Amino acid sequence: MKPRHNLYLDDVITEQLEALASRPGSSKSAIVADALRAWLARRAANEIDDLLRVRLDRISAQLHRIERDQRIVTESLGLFIRYQLTVTPPLPESEQAAARAVGQDRFQAFIDQVGRRMAGGRSFAEDVRSRGSVPEAAS
Repeated sequence: MKPRHNLYLDDVITEQLEALASRPGSSKSAIVADALRAWLARRAANEIDDLLRVRLDRISAQLHRIERDQRIVTESLGLFIRYQLTVTPPLPESEQAAARAVGQDRFQAFIDQVGRRMAGGRSFAEDVRSRGSVPEAAS
């Protein structure tokens, strides 16, 4: 047996409850129970939101910083590439094969250096900040 409750509702809500309960298959008890269940669920969700809000705000700020840093890196890289392509004259056909071979060797050395730095946990930006200047390339 379900416990009985006595509720006092204002006239407007009473009229609305009566109108909803007059539909076939519905009752005042079911309507009030559903409304109370929904209200309690929202209240619990609000408590969870309140508990997580600080952490979510912190994560959001970190994501904004990452996005900003990524835009800076992308813009810097684009400007560097444009500059490099502008100041580097095209090579004659006779020198292109040798230049490609040197380029592939240099690119492989670059990739190896990036791999070593990432594996060692070092960052170029941290080196620049700590030394106050651009570090020399490692071989």
